[in-house]
Amino acid sequence: MRRDDLRNIAIIAHVDHGKTTLVDQMLKQGGTFRANQVVEERVMDSGALERERGITILAKNTSMHYKDVKINIVDTPGHADFSGEVERSLKMVSGVLLLVDAAEGPMPQTRFVTQKALELGLKLIIVVNKIDRPDARIKEVEDEVLELLMDLNASDEQLDSPFVYCSGREGTASLNAGEAGSDLTPLFDTILSHFPPIDLDEKGGLQILVSSIDYNEYVGRIGIGRIERGAAKQGQEVIVCNFNKKDVNVRGKLVNLYEIEGLERVACETASAGDIVCFSGLEKINIGDTVCAVDCVEPAPFVKISEPTVEMIFSVNDSPFAGKEGKFVTTRHLRERLYRELLRDVSLRVEDTDSADAFRVSGRGEMHLSILIETMRREGYEFQVS
Repeated sequence: MRRDDLRNIAIIAHVDHGKTTLVDQMLKQGGTFRANQVVEERVMDSGALERERGITILAKNTSMHYKDVKINIVDTPGHADFSGEVERSLKMVSGVLLLVDAAEGPMPQTRFVTQKALELGLKLIIVVNKIDRPDARIKEVEDEVLELLMDLNASDEQLDSPFVYCSGREGTASLNAGEAGSDLTPLFDTILSHFPPIDLDEKGGLQILVSSIDYNEYVGRIGIGRIERGAAKQGQEVIVCNFNKKDVNVRGKLVNLYEIEGLERVACETASAGDIVCFSGLEKINIGDTVCAVDCVEPAPFVKISEPTVEMIFSVNDSPFAGKEGKFVTTRHLRERLYRELLRDVSLRVEDTDSADAFRVSGRGEMHLSILIETMRREGYEFQVS
């Protein structure tokens, strides 16, 4: 079965190349917001740290409608330190918008994330953004992107990707580098024409590959993933299994089922193959698990997440100033918070050490760990690192 009414896409770019601003304009022109609704800039950067630093840290899902087609958009981080977010979120999509700055061109982080997309065989649309910059050098940037794709062993089809020229701030797109365009219609049309409808098995037993985890105080853990096969129903009995742990099968029920509409999660009774859904009721669910129908238990393979490269010791503060700033200062508090972070960050590692007061924390880079440290500090945790 082919779903003409659905496209699942991700947007990848280097930090500060205007990715989140472009998503803002796509949502506005896709009718996600009312005409008179007051909307913050960079609406997808929902965390306080993301808004302050102007970077995307967590991969986030949103959706919009264009010509009776629902476009699910995954906004991915632009920094290699958050590669775990990128790698797992790319499992939910069938195409990628590769966004590059018209003046700066492809940067190191663009290279890393693009390589992951190419390895998964995803189709590309190359978006040259900020074409209204006075120092834009569009022709050279086009050549640099093609050189990058050749370096990364892109297929002939991936090398033949279309170019779209955008100004995210103005909300315009054009298929001609010399024209500014009036709105984002050329970009939307290219998404529908270049990313084909998804071929799906709607008749088989349910199979959802969990690519992300959220947490809510009222309903507990929330799994997020694409339905690979079959249909999901609210209240359905399911089996949770894992491709790498063949002997672990847990029975449960989809208590709540949600689809993503714009920036909201909207409760639904059923969802079909290809839809990106959120569900609660499975308390032990983890990233990489597969949710299957009871009579058809087939775990789906999950992408291998890159290993950590930097490690630090997080320990209880035993300096003379201990207890002056934080609310959570004990070993129990620190241990519980670090292990809770593992539930949603697949590229983090936490290990106990010989000392009961210290934990070895490994991440993808200095920025990855510094964001964790600052987030915990703001939550009221007091600790020392070395």
